[in-house]
Amino acid sequence: DARDERAMMPATSSSKAEIRGASRVPCVPRTRHACGSRHVARRGSRATRVSPRAFLGFFRKHKGTAGSRTGGAKPGDELSPAYGDVGAGKSKGRRAGIVLHPTSLPSAYGAGDLGPSAFAFVDWLHKAGMRAWQVLPLVPPERMFWSPYAGQNANTGNVLLISLEILERDGLLQASEIPLPVPSSNQADFEAVAASKEPLLSKAAARLTALDPSSEIRREFDDFCSANADWLDSAALFHCLSSSSGLQGLSWWEWPEEVRDRHPSAMRQAERDHESSVLEFKALQFLFNRQWLCLREYANQRGVSIIGDMPIYVGGHSADVWANRELFDLSGEGRSLSVSGVPPDAFSKTGQLWGNPLYDWKAMKKDGYSWWVRRLKRAFELYDETRIDHFRGFAGYWSVDAEEETAMVGKWLAGPGADLFNALEASLGRTKIMAEDLGVITPDVVELREAIGAPGMVVLQFGFDGNPQNPHLPHNHYENCFVYPGTHDNDTTNGWYENVGEEEREFIERYLGYLDGGDVAWTFIKAAMSSVARTAIFTMQDVLSLDNSGRMNLPGTAEGNWAWRMDHGFATKEMDDVAENLRGLSSMYGRAEA
Repeated sequence: DARDERAMMPATSSSKAEIRGASRVPCVPRTRHACGSRHVARRGSRATRVSPRAFLGFFRKHKGTAGSRTGGAKPGDELSPAYGDVGAGKSKGRRAGIVLHPTSLPSAYGAGDLGPSAFAFVDWLHKAGMRAWQVLPLVPPERMFWSPYAGQNANTGNVLLISLEILERDGLLQASEIPLPVPSSNQADFEAVAASKEPLLSKAAARLTALDPSSEIRREFDDFCSANADWLDSAALFHCLSSSSGLQGLSWWEWPEEVRDRHPSAMRQAERDHESSVLEFKALQFLFNRQWLCLREYANQRGVSIIGDMPIYVGGHSADVWANRELFDLSGEGRSLSVSGVPPDAFSKTGQLWGNPLYDWKAMKKDGYSWWVRRLKRAFELYDETRIDHFRGFAGYWSVDAEEETAMVGKWLAGPGADLFNALEASLGRTKIMAEDLGVITPDVVELREAIGAPGMVVLQFGFDGNPQNPHLPHNHYENCFVYPGTHDNDTTNGWYENVGEEEREFIERYLGYLDGGDVAWTFIKAAMSSVARTAIFTMQDVLSLDNSGRMNLPGTAEGNWAWRMDHGFATKEMDDVAENLRGLSSMYGRAEA
């Protein structure tokens, strides 16, 4: 993923099984509604619920009626003895949480998954007084650099996250088939995980599809396929074609014309040729969906809201574009005419060329933005809230000719603005969107975010350049936003602090009034907790006080990212102490559960 290098934005801008030892996977009782059907019951959840009055509506102020405490008394009338009892004050909906991708969880098989350690993490969040869990995109990553921000379909899930323990519990794998645990490591080995896990996932999928159609889990699978056919059918066929002999390694616009252009007869033939592979793909998507919704339900019951992540753009070689090419700026053969990126600035001489195909917003408007409606509908089936990356692209976006080798030459084009969000609201109702509004932000971006009531972002690491107007300094924060010491795109706070200059260090200490030079991460965690921002989110690496060896991603680079993971579980004295410290700060600053 090539995204904004945001670490040094101008101050006038708004910068951008327990490892397999746990014998049981904690979950709600395995009923159709509790463990993964698409009709998961949510009524009994204790997770923070949002008002239908706005995107993330609890971030909006509710104004009372003037004089309501006097009960309509006339001047000089005696008031009730309770008049002077103001109580403890109204809750402001403040909360705190952790950003941690599931692959970064500890597990027995080389990378984190949706099994026992994921449930243990939810329990730990609850113990720590954390009320939000933010994840990176759950789509299948591309397999060269394993970036979760690049996938072949925006609606599918990463099947390598499927828990083998839960498959065994559900009778789709045998105990003798489960591999032995691998040694703990703080780096995920995705290639090794795929090599050991995929044959077992194929077995589980085959056993699922061979079940009697009247069995409960098979009925759930059939219902899942029917309910999600609008994206699942094209995603399954695209995956199978991309992996097939003769087409593997080619982009879809390089395929034979009849398949490239989705001629009906060619599609019918492809479905026949790949029938078994298509069925396996759908079965694995169902199993991912089932396990994820079970985990989400468990998190909600523990008072934890799940925040997903959605890149604004999709990959060119994807089912999204192949099946909806009329909605993108493409040539007759399907090649991108213009691509995404960001222009040059003081810190990037050539800009950043991301290369995603751009949307044809006029075509999208004609059909009521139905593609976006489907995409957001799927997102809110998976998450309680959704962060949209590069939100500024909805106001204005940088368009680069596909023949250019850098993003230096391009032009700004108008995005859909509020029209898109009006269409989303008309179809989906009020939805819970968070705007990633880092980078160089123009006034129209702020106006759009405020118009839809979406919270934005501030990052403490961006704030200490000496300019008192810097929007990332705590005194410039606003209530309807998320505050981070640093995001998954930043260095860890301790790693970042090692590289800041002496003048900036002095300013940080003067500004905050305190500084633990040996552990700046917790200094910044406390500063974020004390911010007026209603939501404070911390990376697990900062919570663990790690140096830059724990960095998750370095924007603008391809290699060496996304692999960090915890090498120990949550049932330790160290993690108990960390949870206690987080809960203490959360309680002090009004972010703990009421």
